[in-house]
Amino acid sequence: MAELGKYNTLTIAREVDFGVYLDASEGIEILMPSRYLPSEYQIGDTVNVFVYRDSEDRLIATTETPFAQVGDFVFLEVVGVSAFGAFLDWGLLKDLFVPHKEQKAKMQLGGKYLVYIYIDEETDRITASAKIDRYVSKETPPFNPGDKVDLLIYQFSDLGYKAIINNRYGGMLYEDETFRHLPIGCKTTGYIKQVREDNKIDLLLDEPGYGKVGGVSEEILNYLETNDGYLALNDKSPSEDIYEAFGVSKKTFKKAIGDLYKRRLITIEQAGIRKTKN
Repeated sequence: MAELGKYNTLTIAREVDFGVYLDASEGIEILMPSRYLPSEYQIGDTVNVFVYRDSEDRLIATTETPFAQVGDFVFLEVVGVSAFGAFLDWGLLKDLFVPHKEQKAKMQLGGKYLVYIYIDEETDRITASAKIDRYVSKETPPFNPGDKVDLLIYQFSDLGYKAIINNRYGGMLYEDETFRHLPIGCKTTGYIKQVREDNKIDLLLDEPGYGKVGGVSEEILNYLETNDGYLALNDKSPSEDIYEAFGVSKKTFKKAIGDLYKRRLITIEQAGIRKTKN
């Protein structure tokens, strides 16, 4: 059986004037309109399609690529509002519906919101919800400290940035450990700092431990060797300048030059650092 709201590989079963019907098994056929057909095809060919419902609730197969599918967290723009809810542009002819009961606050035309896409059990329609906490996994996270993960930044609080981890879990990047501005809606990579006893996840943008510091130390040495042995940055430099040069936090940079200083590879001067002659 084809999965609604997801990509499926289906077989062309028969042809009609306005397209073809695809075999979705269990006696179910799904229309693929002519505009989505390849230039050449035969009965029995397989096609990779996205399955959704049109405005008349009929199952439709399309080769268009939506911005997300069922089970995804995604930021989408409101392109319409009605007495029943809001409609989001998700890259298909039929917009994605968010009922009023699934909105945290009334959605405004032109606004962008983080939503979770799911199948409404009562109507069997693809629907979206802005009540994110309801859909973040409550299972024990399978992470260890230092694991690299994908992050979607969705909210800023007094503590820092809330993020969706690997399209499934929720986590926090604390403001005092985050060295750059993260726009709401941006995607980035991060690292697991710890999974607490209550299953809440603390995150870092920098790779923890000496592995990160050692890599930055080598970058600094390489820079010194190709720039007459001098770098106009030190432990007093602004965080923004350090990040622009090496893409790391000031804390990591200070650890890296401390490591080089202990190994007597650099001297620290008033306005920068210099590679030692030995």
